[in-house]
Amino acid sequence: MRKIVLVTMGSLGDLHPFIAIGLALQRRRFRVVLGVPEDQLAKTRAAGLEAHAVVGGFEAIRARLGLSEQDAARRIMSDQGYLMDEVLMPWLTTSAAALDALVEDAVAIVGSLFVFAAPIIAETRRIPLVNVVLQPMTVFSAFAPPRTPMFRMMAHAPTGAVGRWWNRRVYGAMRTVLRHRYGARIDALRAAHGLGPSDRALLVDTPPGTALTLGCFSPTFAPPQPDAPRELAVIGFPMFDSDGGGAEALDPGLKAFLAAGPPPLVFTLGSFAVLAPGDFYAAAVDAARALGLRAVLLTGDAVVERSGADIHVARYVPHSLLFPRARVVVHHGGMGSTGQALRAGVPQLIVPHMGDQHDNGHRVAALGVGAVLEAKRFTAARAATMIAAIMSERHVDTARRLGEQVAAENGAEAAADAIVATIGPSTQG
Repeated sequence: MRKIVLVTMGSLGDLHPFIAIGLALQRRRFRVVLGVPEDQLAKTRAAGLEAHAVVGGFEAIRARLGLSEQDAARRIMSDQGYLMDEVLMPWLTTSAAALDALVEDAVAIVGSLFVFAAPIIAETRRIPLVNVVLQPMTVFSAFAPPRTPMFRMMAHAPTGAVGRWWNRRVYGAMRTVLRHRYGARIDALRAAHGLGPSDRALLVDTPPGTALTLGCFSPTFAPPQPDAPRELAVIGFPMFDSDGGGAEALDPGLKAFLAAGPPPLVFTLGSFAVLAPGDFYAAAVDAARALGLRAVLLTGDAVVERSGADIHVARYVPHSLLFPRARVVVHHGGMGSTGQALRAGVPQLIVPHMGDQHDNGHRVAALGVGAVLEAKRFTAARAATMIAAIMSERHVDTARRLGEQVAAENGAEAAADAIVATIGPSTQG
């Protein structure tokens, strides 16, 4: 079998699409090897894929920062510069060494945009790079610029010629800043691998040597813009949804709760924001009760008080099994949760905490399937008001219609097809 290496870092929202794509490539008789953070090895292997650590896990990051789990999560979510400087960049050299060893005899690297070593190793090894973009905002279009606090200076849709000119100027300034801050470290690593300097900026520019960029989101959610890179293929959400890595089923207690009454509200903060939930779950309980609705809370290891017969608390439940049975899903706006809620065809209230979550929330609202309530403004009263608003017939019907479209897509299979078209098929070994 031909060997192909997939590499990612981040939360489960980053890992799950790579597992889905890896399994689809494995079905096409590739030998698939995943490079992942150390704390994601067990899940990846349980899913049936070969996996090796290319960076440490969150515990290693927390220990290096000298912060508690909650404080580390809070600091990372509050400062994107801190995320770059203290989380992503410190892994640059070690991830390059680990990835270089991993790609021996590989025919391609399929790498997350945030694995900055991947383009360097692909170029060194002279193998194709498939660049994976999970967040629509990181396409950085002048026609549909990111809707996040960091990009509040952009001209937003409808974007005329002057607005697009301005947006391109802003992106140009960003390139200059990113090259100034990180260019020397990237070029030093390139030099260590016998490569010359690059004029590309991290994040904003397509990495050197990219043969294909996979937009791993639905074109219904984020249609390609006129200035999209030529190599961009928007292929849908690659879905994988398991806690342990294998087949999942609803817990009997949750199954009984769902059967005992009308569809509940579902509240979740994903796998990262849940480490620093603040008052989110207490407000969620109060909001549900103010509306006279039942609720399911996915809380991780957080302790939730004031639960009762109308509130079911679980550490984690596969979203694909729970979301279709929800009245409304209230979540942080991570790409994985957003995609699952869109596919389930239910309204969403997005409570963004960081980065692309703000942009995802805007897109959900613009589609008419939900609304956005900033995390710092999330109170029981505000949440109840906004949840009531998006339970309208208009939101419910629109969510159902779009859900049917998203459910008809198969992002993992489409991604595998695009990769095979780029690098050629494998053979039975």
